[in-house]
Amino acid sequence: MEEPILLSEDRGAVRILTLNQPAKRNALSDAMLAALNGAFDALMDDRSVKAVILRGAGKAFCAGHDLKEMTQARQAPDGGQAAFRALFDTCTEMMLKIPRLPQPVIAAPHGIATAAGCQLVASCDLAVAAEGTRFGVNGVNIGLFCSTPMVALSRNVPRKMAFEMLTTGRFAEAEEARAMGLVNRVVPAEDLEAATMDLAGTLAGKLSSAVKIGKQAFYEQIQMPVADAYAYAGQVMVENMLHRDTEEGIAAFIEKRPPGWAG
Repeated sequence: MEEPILLSEDRGAVRILTLNQPAKRNALSDAMLAALNGAFDALMDDRSVKAVILRGAGKAFCAGHDLKEMTQARQAPDGGQAAFRALFDTCTEMMLKIPRLPQPVIAAPHGIATAAGCQLVASCDLAVAAEGTRFGVNGVNIGLFCSTPMVALSRNVPRKMAFEMLTTGRFAEAEEARAMGLVNRVVPAEDLEAATMDLAGTLAGKLSSAVKIGKQAFYEQIQMPVADAYAYAGQVMVENMLHRDTEEGIAAFIEKRPPGWAG
């Protein structure tokens, strides 16, 4: 029996999602996008999962959209316009779900993360990369400017670095990606699984309601002017302080004991 194109495994409170089309370098085909959208929908209300790891099977994390599939779509009477519009709308829908999830999502790229694959890394909350991973928004090399990957990339790295990558098509090595802020950490390839699980375990050990509140607030405030962000964040802290588990956490800290959280 053929394996699913997206594997899902739970290790305690951590869910590991694995892009599983290594022969296609885990390209974001229509089927892969549908699988990711379904997996993220399932996570929205799943309180048993407190952190998510997104990784790729085989030699690459993700090579972006499936160019062969896109070429076939051009055979339609409209030249592929409807299919392309649906593809990019579906991809955008999937990318936007990641910051809306209550759980932190950690990308674990290795090999290559190009075009929409690089966009996927940039869309995740955190990223731990294997040494030797190469990142690119290199569509310009084949005449297709990476306009949608640009949205996530330019919100992660300094604009001149993003613009250079987009217009030259050059790849950034893992350490450069870390230095520019695209990934948090770079580890030896053999340590990638352990390092991501360690980070996910740390996140899963926090009060999930506080992490959910904080993640939502992070993405909301970052789009606001500073004064508005402070006003919004202040109200979020008021609401957070009123949570029973927060009261218990503060009391436990003062009393020098482990908290007895319900959530």
